[in-house]
Amino acid sequence: MKDILWLIQKTLSVLLKNKKGLLFIIGLPIAGALISFLMYGNAGQGTLRIGVVNNENHYIASDTVKFIEGLDHVKVSKIKSSEIEENLASKKLDAVITLDSGFSQSTRDGKPSHIEISSIKGVQITGFIKSYLYNYIDNITAISKVAQGDQNKFDKMYASYQKNSFKLTAHTLKDTSKNKDMTNQTVGYLIMFMLFSAVNFSEVILKEKENRTYFRLLSTPIDGRKYILSNVAVNMLILIVQIVVTVLCMTNVFHIDPNMPLLVMIGVLMIFGLIAIGLSLAIVSFAKNSPSANAMQNIIITPTCLLAGCFFPFEIMPTSVQKIAEFLPQRWLLDTITKLQQGTQFADLYLNILILFAFAISFFLIAIYKFGRNNDARNFI
Repeated sequence: MKDILWLIQKTLSVLLKNKKGLLFIIGLPIAGALISFLMYGNAGQGTLRIGVVNNENHYIASDTVKFIEGLDHVKVSKIKSSEIEENLASKKLDAVITLDSGFSQSTRDGKPSHIEISSIKGVQITGFIKSYLYNYIDNITAISKVAQGDQNKFDKMYASYQKNSFKLTAHTLKDTSKNKDMTNQTVGYLIMFMLFSAVNFSEVILKEKENRTYFRLLSTPIDGRKYILSNVAVNMLILIVQIVVTVLCMTNVFHIDPNMPLLVMIGVLMIFGLIAIGLSLAIVSFAKNSPSANAMQNIIITPTCLLAGCFFPFEIMPTSVQKIAEFLPQRWLLDTITKLQQGTQFADLYLNILILFAFAISFFLIAIYKFGRNNDARNFI
């Protein structure tokens, strides 16, 4: 134990002398939080620009357009069908709603159709429109079902519905989706930086072997096991510093609410820290020298982080890619963070936690096995 503590102290003293390297280790995760803040900081603000194409002259279609015009934070422009593509491509409009001929009749018959929503900005825009517009149309179809084909009865009920004689009390709720997006994006960048930091520090093993420092250490009472344990301990300490600094910076500097207890978030990220260290040792065990370790980490870390959804929302990826991502530890960490944000208790996520630990154990076992089989590195065990 005394030898391990001495090695830890020696490694930390060398690390602290390298100011640039220390700034790199701590600064990159903070930069990731800053990028997330800049990406989502202004999300959800401003007015939604909606174009409406009304291809029929009927009161139901006209009232539908009036309903859209009455929505908060929505600016409606009436355009022609020939102008849809140009307005969307030039980003003059966020979305276009087209009411084709037959819309009013289909709605009155209780089977709404002939309506189309076009947008190049994805489900974030179309989902907002559908949540209001489809609810309005469903109310009209409900009137139609009650009227049971009686036109006079339908007209009376419809007219009463349009008068809005009922009272409506509105309460504004705090939108937490932006904070969740920023948290997930920050964690995604942190995952990548943790993996690279772990590999770079485990790579010290190869560098010290290349410059013969490692063999000089083995001429003392220190053996390979103690050397590896000290490297793992310092590596874990570095990752903990990265995690704590990033989380504190995220909450206190950028005021991003992770929607979960900070200790729980830090604890889950520390579990991933074990995975990062295990993977780094596995990469080092397969590498013959430090350049090959660098090449391997670039081939493994960046693509897997991309597939796991560390850089953009996981939901927009194809189903086949999502299935592949289920075999990646980054995906399971992000899934755990998302479920904690949704209010799931930590104890109920035991399966996710067990899978994360399984990844860590698997990587450590691979590293131990490979070190044991590699004659060039037999002194590491």
